[in-house]
Amino acid sequence: MSHPDVLVVGAGLVGAAIARELARAGLRVQILEAEFAGAGSTGAAMGHLVVMDDSPAQFALCQHSCARWREWLAELPAAAERDPCGTLWLAADDEELRAARDKLRLYHDHGVRAEVLDAVQLAAAEPALRPGLAGALRVPDDLVCYPPAIARALIEDAVRLGATLTVRRAVALEPGRVRCNDGTTHAAGAIVVATGAHAAALLPGLPVVPRRGHLVITDRTPLRVHHQVVELGYLHSAHTMGGASVAFNVQPRRTGQLLVGSSRELVGFDGRLERAVLARMLARATTFIPGLARVPASRAWVGFRPATPDALPLIGPWPGMEGVWVATGHEGLGITMATGTADLIVAGLTGAPPPLDPFPYRPDRPMAEAAA
Repeated sequence: MSHPDVLVVGAGLVGAAIARELARAGLRVQILEAEFAGAGSTGAAMGHLVVMDDSPAQFALCQHSCARWREWLAELPAAAERDPCGTLWLAADDEELRAARDKLRLYHDHGVRAEVLDAVQLAAAEPALRPGLAGALRVPDDLVCYPPAIARALIEDAVRLGATLTVRRAVALEPGRVRCNDGTTHAAGAIVVATGAHAAALLPGLPVVPRRGHLVITDRTPLRVHHQVVELGYLHSAHTMGGASVAFNVQPRRTGQLLVGSSRELVGFDGRLERAVLARMLARATTFIPGLARVPASRAWVGFRPATPDALPLIGPWPGMEGVWVATGHEGLGITMATGTADLIVAGLTGAPPPLDPFPYRPDRPMAEAAA
């Protein structure tokens, strides 16, 4: 293919979703990936498909994306590890339980199934949790999945539909073309940059920075967790852009393991494991699930979330260079928002009606208040 319609840079889950949907729309697609599908943040992610409500724009994209995921997952192989376990947002006290009821009203107003559990109902739903919690908001349609396998499957689908996959590292963008580390250049009618936290290296001035996060996965264990369980304080932690923060988040895995998170810190691309941060994260987890203290850890790792000043992704045309589109900045919601991001990019490139208002996600939107 000498001149594709669209060149997608990056084969993480966001890039893979975009490439597959562009190929489905009949466009000629080339995918440029430095290593392999899911090698970056996708391979380090927890894999939650969750409706988050930190802002109306975030809620709208999450809700649309999760609905699309339920369609997509029905077509994907078993390796995707689709688990419709739902999410429990844990309320530690009466104040947090009132916040859970506020979230319940918002979810119901927008057609998202949810219910509030009291302390007794919560203990029955998740016996491994410590006693004394006030209750929880249960969102039964949230899911857990295995992102690297999904990224690979989407790339394979795209190739079957006529896309080409080129293993090269993009090092610079020029009008209408991408230059790679081996000196080759690849031209296209449009270029979509979907390289996560690394996107600013190709597009100086793009308001996205890496935010390091630690995760731990346990050995297989008889300790059972039936939902994804998250503390309500997680939302505050997720959008505090200061020093290192930790919050409780545990997922059950189909392997019988438990995935334990999470931390957030702005340290650039420093990929070292920080034992002090891991210790804080695990101590936080054991305050909610005491039995975790007796479960051996199998592995710990870090990944880099692409963060923006206003906690919303960058999806749309980049005004600094004609023909360049951006799909990054999803922070911890890149797995959830991959489907909706693909829909917005495809609509923008084909002229189709967008599935939701694209303005809140435009890369050139005002961010002065958030940046200040």
